[in-house]
Amino acid sequence: MKSVLACLIVALMALSLPAAAQDSREMSWVQIEARPTLSEAESRARDWGRNLADVNGFALGSRWYAIVLGPYSRADAERVLQVYRAEAQIPADSFIALPGSLGQRFWPVGAAMNGTTLPDGLRPDPRTAQPDAAQPDAPATPQNPDETPEQARAAERLLSGEERQTLQQALRAGGFYAGAIDGAFGAGTRRSMAEWQGANGYPATGVLTTHEREALIAQYEAPLAEAGMELVHDRQAGIEMRIPGSLVAFSRHESPFAVYGPAADSGVQVLLISQAGNEATLAALYEVLQSLTIIPTTGPRSNSGSRFVIEGRDDASVAHAEAALDDGDIKGFVLVWPAGDDMRRARVLAAMQESFTRREGVLDPATAAPLPEDLDLLAGLETRKPRLGHSGFYVDHEGRVLTTADVAASCSRLTIDGHEARLLAQDEALGLALIEAEEPRVPMGFARLRSSPLPLRSDVTLSGYSYGGVLDAPVLTHGELADNGGLEGEREQLRLSLKTTPGDEGGPILDAGGEVVAMLLPWGDTSRELPEGVNLGLGAEALRGFLDRHSSDAQKATPASAPGPLTPAGFARLANGMTVFVNCWE
Repeated sequence: MKSVLACLIVALMALSLPAAAQDSREMSWVQIEARPTLSEAESRARDWGRNLADVNGFALGSRWYAIVLGPYSRADAERVLQVYRAEAQIPADSFIALPGSLGQRFWPVGAAMNGTTLPDGLRPDPRTAQPDAAQPDAPATPQNPDETPEQARAAERLLSGEERQTLQQALRAGGFYAGAIDGAFGAGTRRSMAEWQGANGYPATGVLTTHEREALIAQYEAPLAEAGMELVHDRQAGIEMRIPGSLVAFSRHESPFAVYGPAADSGVQVLLISQAGNEATLAALYEVLQSLTIIPTTGPRSNSGSRFVIEGRDDASVAHAEAALDDGDIKGFVLVWPAGDDMRRARVLAAMQESFTRREGVLDPATAAPLPEDLDLLAGLETRKPRLGHSGFYVDHEGRVLTTADVAASCSRLTIDGHEARLLAQDEALGLALIEAEEPRVPMGFARLRSSPLPLRSDVTLSGYSYGGVLDAPVLTHGELADNGGLEGEREQLRLSLKTTPGDEGGPILDAGGEVVAMLLPWGDTSRELPEGVNLGLGAEALRGFLDRHSSDAQKATPASAPGPLTPAGFARLANGMTVFVNCWE
């Protein structure tokens, strides 16, 4: 029985949709089921209507019929989907129907829909609705022409290997089969056939009749029909493939992408990837794609050197990107799809992958836009910007990095010199964080922590990314030690006299021999401003204590002290080898 909460939510939504105010183009519907015949769909709509409000039915094309709830505003539709799913009142694979996917309305027969004025294309067709009005309580009876199991097996033996594999693929797409797509109808395939039959109101024999096979394939193809899959040959990109033509529209060629943006408010995007290059080009493209806001940061990704695959998912969208290098050409595609519609997305993605064909040519680099003044855009696509960027430095040969605690706080993603990283430990009181790259990295150099106090007025050098990510190497800033203590006598801090920028924070402060005497700390008190050139560092003793607590291997690996002052070239080489740039991303 429907809960009081769900009833109240739907009732309030109905009141929020006055007929005059709701534009039919802004309607949203929650699709809960689809059936391959009108009689089945009418019967199921009647069954749903006994327990749920706002049940409607529309033709989908390709002889399929959808049962939906609505109409609602988009926000209300998402709420209905959330509540009814949570209460198991509708199937778990229910979704918000994309605009334009619904055709002629068949249910309820002759009834106004929440008082809403429908466009002509959605008005009920009396010719298709009349049989239901004559028999309002007729039970659902799947159309199953007389065909004995023996006749079904005989017809099955005439299927080609490709047809048998297609049936297995259809069962897998429906969630009934998890075995190999080999065309062999073994025990696993037979069980999945029986489960599909039972779920669709047919006798669960494990052998599909001719009609049942047609119904299964129709179910399998329905998502592609709704998406309007069409074969596109983009001659400039040198790519031929099927794309969801009802949901995207060509926008532009801008190397390395052919951009097909969302049609209406579908939320679907397709990018064709096409450019000449080598493994280094592919690697750069792999990094660039992950900086685009259309690719969510959470999800698996891999790059073998000749091919990469990126998956990204968040509450709003799911993205899939893949590209491969072949004979000096990099080609692939990106599909961005609204979240909560995994069944159709998976079918569309599979169709795109199966149809992807390389043709001659790649996009002309001249189609790339000139370097924009707004570096937050790439080929007209918005790039993701880091929330914060500070310096850091390697503390052992394993590639662990010390940086400031604020750069590692509340981040959905961390990077070290552009490489994905993870947080190992942090101490907010000290302002320290220990991080490492997700893929092992061997540093060119790492810190030697000074073991004795540095005399006052000694020369010190800060190694840091003073200009953020603009320069590829750290900047060396010279100054001196002003005091072996903080402004309020903090023993773990040092006061320094040198000019810094926010990008320097977290960088190592070195003595003349290249040993680390401190890490530059941010000045976190926004109510007060320090005099120019006054900065604080967390001393080597506090750094060593933190590492002893969280990374004992780092201290075991710390090399012996340098014998004396380094040459300028040696000093620069050491600082560059140990200093990194750390980004925190939203």
